[in-house]
Amino acid sequence: MTPRIFGDLAAPQDEAYAVIGARGVVTSWSPGAERLLGYPADAILGRRGTGLLQDETDAPRLEERCRAGEPFLGQTALRHRDGSRVEVALHAQRLVSADGEPQWLIRANSADAVRQQNLGRALLRGLFTESPFHIDVFDARLHYVAQNARRVKGFAYRDFEGRTMREVAPVGVFDIDDFEARQRNVLATGEALVANEVHARDPGDPDRYRAFSETIVPLRSDSKEVIGLAHAVFEITDRVRARERLALVNDAGSKIGSTLEVLRTAQELTDVAIPVFADHAYVDLLDPVFGGEEPVAGPVDETVPLRRVASSSVRDGPVEEAVVTGDIDLFTSGVSSVFTRALASDEPLLLTRSEVIAELAATDSRLASRAEEFGVHSWLLVPMFARGAALGVVVFERFRGEHGFEADDVLLAEDVVARAAVCVDNARRYTRERTTALALQRSLLPQRMPVLSAVEAASRYLPASGRTVLGGAWFDAISLSGARVALVVGDVPGNDLHSAVTMGRLRTAVRTLADLDLSPEELLTHLDDQVNRFHDEHGEGIAGRAVGTTCVYAVFDPLTRRCTVARAGHPAPARVRADGQVEFLDLPDGLPLGRGGAPFEKGEATLDDGDLLVLHTDGSPTGQGQGAETNLASLREALSGAGLNPAQRLDDICDTIMGHLSPARRQDDVALLVARVRGLEPDRHVTWDLADDPAVVSEARALAIGKLQEWGLEDLEFTTELLVSELATNAIRYGSPPIQLRLIRDRNLICEVSDSSSTSPHIRRALDTDEGGRGLYMVSQFAQLWGTRYHARGKTIWAEQALPMARLPLPNSSDGNVTGPA
Repeated sequence: MTPRIFGDLAAPQDEAYAVIGARGVVTSWSPGAERLLGYPADAILGRRGTGLLQDETDAPRLEERCRAGEPFLGQTALRHRDGSRVEVALHAQRLVSADGEPQWLIRANSADAVRQQNLGRALLRGLFTESPFHIDVFDARLHYVAQNARRVKGFAYRDFEGRTMREVAPVGVFDIDDFEARQRNVLATGEALVANEVHARDPGDPDRYRAFSETIVPLRSDSKEVIGLAHAVFEITDRVRARERLALVNDAGSKIGSTLEVLRTAQELTDVAIPVFADHAYVDLLDPVFGGEEPVAGPVDETVPLRRVASSSVRDGPVEEAVVTGDIDLFTSGVSSVFTRALASDEPLLLTRSEVIAELAATDSRLASRAEEFGVHSWLLVPMFARGAALGVVVFERFRGEHGFEADDVLLAEDVVARAAVCVDNARRYTRERTTALALQRSLLPQRMPVLSAVEAASRYLPASGRTVLGGAWFDAISLSGARVALVVGDVPGNDLHSAVTMGRLRTAVRTLADLDLSPEELLTHLDDQVNRFHDEHGEGIAGRAVGTTCVYAVFDPLTRRCTVARAGHPAPARVRADGQVEFLDLPDGLPLGRGGAPFEKGEATLDDGDLLVLHTDGSPTGQGQGAETNLASLREALSGAGLNPAQRLDDICDTIMGHLSPARRQDDVALLVARVRGLEPDRHVTWDLADDPAVVSEARALAIGKLQEWGLEDLEFTTELLVSELATNAIRYGSPPIQLRLIRDRNLICEVSDSSSTSPHIRRALDTDEGGRGLYMVSQFAQLWGTRYHARGKTIWAEQALPMARLPLPNSSDGNVTGPA
């Protein structure tokens, strides 16, 4: 519905007219006058006009103004036919009759109509002439009908009427084809286009653009046909630039610091700035900060160099950087350097073209030449601080166009750099903590596998996916008496410092218990007791985390090729035969350590030469959040065919297994231990049964000396003869038959004497008056290592001697045995 104000403004026929003759009588009366005062024409013609005044004292004033030829007589009150008062505004125009007498055309408008007309004119004037919007009116042929102002400078004509925008607009300022397409779309659809954002170049500064909000409204005739268009355009350049700055700040917040890597974070800062904010940007960090050291608050020593860590440039920027990433930026050194001054003041520094070239020339003429070559005209340096300490500087350059950095740009750069500084500092602190954590983790795990004749081993350790680098998984290969080897893999719950410390304590406990030559099930029982003590002492603290630890412990005897295994809630080892067949050892399971329940049980398997034994944590290929069957199938697939090639490096097999991991989905750390087993050749060990008679000791010595001569170990005859004599005498005197003597030539010469007694021998220092008691003391003095192990039939006392270097057997392979945590 059309507002009343516009209806009245467009209907001047409602005005009242009357003609007053020279004698002051009414000679003509319009229908509008009849509607205004209620008098018909035949009732008013011939009467004096002053008789219509409410107050006839106004007559002289009005007559005087008429004679003076003033067009506006002023406001007065007329008398309606019903006697009511009618407020009107009177206008007069002098006329001349046919006979030459003067007449006046009097026009009267009611006060309401006058107010509406005045308001309507003011509205049109405010919306069009005095509007803050640029308004253009076009007809249906897209020709100018009217306008209130020019949109931008540089238009071709002052008089636009009858011309199209294409004819008058400056070339290249905006896309004229797109502009006309928007016009035609509104003409065709009749739907207004409201607040459409368009960009145009400023003819006075082609390197800068101006943004406008454009509204196109269809103009309709009384028949609702679109006969023209009205464009209302309002400049929003400041608003758009503020939005772009806010977008840059948001990008900085979301894109900078995506990782906890210092170099990556610095690169993200420069990438965010290019090309939206600058044409070239780079980051220099103080050398100690780059090395991970803690930044020092206070004045920055001008002798401390800055090192380039990141840079970005537009496509047409410099192909070769003046300072290579990772190198010292020589331009930054010196007391007078702008870098030193900025770091000392903690204030940004903005330089013009001439200023930056002068600063560069004072230090390096080559840099000055490059800056001049690329036309660097605006150079902004922002110091980077975090927690009150200087980290480095960030430099932004502009060399395209002519528009340099402004005051708002400096504030924006400070905000972005401050946000990035927090991320860089966090990354630096994390890198330092991660390095410390890795050093701790590596110190808690074996640095290399022992060199053994019966077993060659390779290992891998990977932390859980994510930012943590600590975990509770561990592996170990332990040399035992009698050329036997213990293989162990365990996993403490959690992925943090507490888990790593607990893992270190449990690994130490396992090695200590292994030195006691306990059977696998006995070792796990003692380890379970140790976990319970941890929990009793520390609750849920550092060591209390041990509850729920899983562990598998296997002992391989190369003489019998028997492998004895016990496990506490841990996956069973996998066996890969020489023909490539993969099987998981059928072993009794036990509850995780610290959970109580039934005692641990052992299982046994006979392994063939070249068989692979694979021990792993549950985070190995089975740690992808899948079911147990799927996990075993994944490991089986990884191991398929691994044993077909006896010469295949164990490292390659480990890499194949680890390749089946999904790092993005792995929730636990991974410990993997792969061992290739080999029995000890028959000619490298010998066993004799000894009679329970002291006279047999000399025979035992003779047998041992004969075997040493056969092995070419004459250098060890004296000590071996002494060890055999003392151990055999001790077994005959204090033990029980049957008694056996065994010599094993491994990487050491091992002498063992077994009997069926479980009596525990011990060393004591004999007095000068004692006739005996020096046997084990002498054994401890002449043997490199010695000890006692117990078994179902009694005990075995053993002693090891180092072989001469020339007699050491070669290891099975150079790979695997020296492989530590990956």
